[in-house]
Amino acid sequence: MRKFILLLLISTTIYAAKISNVANIVGVRDNHLIGYSLVVGLKKTGDGTTSKFTLQSIANMLKAMNIDMKPVDIKSKNVAAVVVTAELAPFSKQGDKFNITVSSIGDAKSLEGGTLLMTPLKGVDGKIYALAQGAVSIGGRNGGGGAESHPTAGLIYNGGVVEREININLYNQEFATLSLKEANFKNSVSVQKSINDFYNTQTAVAMDSRTVKLKKPKNRSMIEFLAEVQDIEMTYDVKDRIIINERTGTIISGVGIKIKPIIMTHGDITIKITEQNELSKPKGSMQVDDDMVIGLYENELYTKKGTTTVANLVRSLQKMGAQPKDIISILEAMKSAGSISAELKVI
Repeated sequence: MRKFILLLLISTTIYAAKISNVANIVGVRDNHLIGYSLVVGLKKTGDGTTSKFTLQSIANMLKAMNIDMKPVDIKSKNVAAVVVTAELAPFSKQGDKFNITVSSIGDAKSLEGGTLLMTPLKGVDGKIYALAQGAVSIGGRNGGGGAESHPTAGLIYNGGVVEREININLYNQEFATLSLKEANFKNSVSVQKSINDFYNTQTAVAMDSRTVKLKKPKNRSMIEFLAEVQDIEMTYDVKDRIIINERTGTIISGVGIKIKPIIMTHGDITIKITEQNELSKPKGSMQVDDDMVIGLYENELYTKKGTTTVANLVRSLQKMGAQPKDIISILEAMKSAGSISAELKVI
């Protein structure tokens, strides 16, 4: 039986950060666009005759060019039906270009070498905001030594052109709103305090754990004001979090996430976390580092007071030969038992 005797560490995670790294300006955001079209010029790698919507789309396109042809008479394999997606950046103006993504929705084998026909890109309101067209670039997705071989999606660099602008009238506004990227009452109050201290007046008011209302000073434009606000530094309370990827066995944790005292058994592994003022060095033990000793037969682990964190526990379990799936199960059990207070997220 393996026994791990570990001890408690208490730490804080307060950092300095610019407000621009912590909060967004409400209304200033990307807008998703979508469209449907055809990619032509493929080398017999397009949709087959089973993709009837592709044949119908070809027929409709030819009809718009005064060529009347029935879908059943079209045998081309050089065309693929695709969905086109993009993100329209805030304050984009007519004529601005942006990248678009093209993805096959039929049974095409590859979009490599194809050209996207002119495609209207619509927003959620159904209005056309941009047009897309151009040669599809597969890049590393075509299996040429890459990790994956999925050439049915590609990019068109600067293939989108803005046709309709999304008006965001910030300049004439007296008020603005910040939205924190993560809800946290302490950080919301910190944003309020940092802004008010910077201007030495009641400029910001925290409305909830995520929302901070701003009032523009009289001697600045809204653009100048927001530029200054985004550059103000604040104390930022980082939420402790453990990220686990069960598929790969990857565990990401802050170095200071504490583990409360607990005794638990998982298979042939017994973990006992207690407080110990001095580092135990039983007979036959081996010193690993200043804070760690492995006991006789390598079935015990001792650490001194102030070294028991999630990072230390994981490192210790790995040294004892525990498998990733066992470490993940132990962390999940500790979280359920309340020994780990940090948020545990499994992806």
